[in-house]
Amino acid sequence: MPRKFFVGGNFKMNGLLADIDRIVDHLNASHLDPNTEVLISPPAIYLLHVRDRVKKGIEVAAQNCYSEKQGAFTGEISPLQIADSRIPWVIIGHSERRTLFGDHDHVVAEKVKAALEEGLNIILCVGETLEQREKGETLKVVEHQLDCVKKEVPAWAEVADRIVIAYEPVWAIGTGRVATASQAQEVHSDTRTWLASRVGKEAAENTRIIYGGSVSAKNCQELATQPDLDGFLVGGASLKPEFVDIINSHLKK
Repeated sequence: MPRKFFVGGNFKMNGLLADIDRIVDHLNASHLDPNTEVLISPPAIYLLHVRDRVKKGIEVAAQNCYSEKQGAFTGEISPLQIADSRIPWVIIGHSERRTLFGDHDHVVAEKVKAALEEGLNIILCVGETLEQREKGETLKVVEHQLDCVKKEVPAWAEVADRIVIAYEPVWAIGTGRVATASQAQEVHSDTRTWLASRVGKEAAENTRIIYGGSVSAKNCQELATQPDLDGFLVGGASLKPEFVDIINSHLKK
């Protein structure tokens, strides 16, 4: 079956309650492509509020989790708590978590394992820095990040339908720089090849591989034409009305 287009909005640490309500109200009032799976990820303090306010058909995700169920980990949220709060998704491995908060590859892998064990669905973020791209190491870096997760989740094939992979080049996050359609397609195609080799053909065919990195209403159309690009993880633009245009970009594909 064709892979269902997927668009997630990562609000990051943006918005007060009134701002979040305006975004949700706009989404609730908009016509959204029914063939696109839509998800939004507000700051943790607003997760339950958004869960109860957003219309049916829009899912909610936490922006991060820790790898333990509970304990003396001040400021963290566990996968168990996310699941208990009826939040079905979590973003893991975002470049800002990796670069600013020390979530190295093995840490990301442990979080993925813990989240899967609690029944959560995951947006697994991977991507290279500008220095790594300029050295021609992009595919090597992304494959290593995926290999680390595979080591912690050897039965990946059994949970593949709960993992969306988001290719987010670090140099494109919040910079206004966007990977060209061909650059994105190269990494997405290689990721699908990696899945076929390390996880299985069925997982490779069915896993959504989405792109993130300064996605906007202006550039999403061209990106959406790529055969291995199954949607977007949107940052800043998810706070604006144009997010609806990105969600509906698949209608014109």
